[in-house]
Amino acid sequence: MAEKPIDWRGSSFKDIKDDGIFSADARREAGHQLNLVQMGLDPDDWKPFEEVGAGTKEIRINLDDGWFRVMYVAKFVESVYVLHCFKKKSRVTSKQDKEIATSRYKAVIKERIKK
Repeated sequence: MAEKPIDWRGSSFKDIKDDGIFSADARREAGHQLNLVQMGLDPDDWKPFEEVGAGTKEIRINLDDGWFRVMYVAKFVESVYVLHCFKKKSRVTSKQDKEIATSRYKAVIKERIKK
């Protein structure tokens, strides 16, 4: 099975590359976990995040330097859509982070309907 390409949404690619958001270790781990998703496998630590949209999942990366999250949708045949990459500041995912992921999810759905 061929790897699905990643479709980075909004600032997600820039955010994952930003040293102020993702440490080098977190970035390396996120890349590994996304590669598993591209091959049709589940990441090592994830949870469903249906609140953002049907099929949305969250990769959880917990390191000594913080809690990092990558929200994505892989249920579509054409791509893995990375909706949002961020560092958590508390146990609960912030309303702002949920809103960012939700708006990007809605944009993906709209684009797919137009095709």
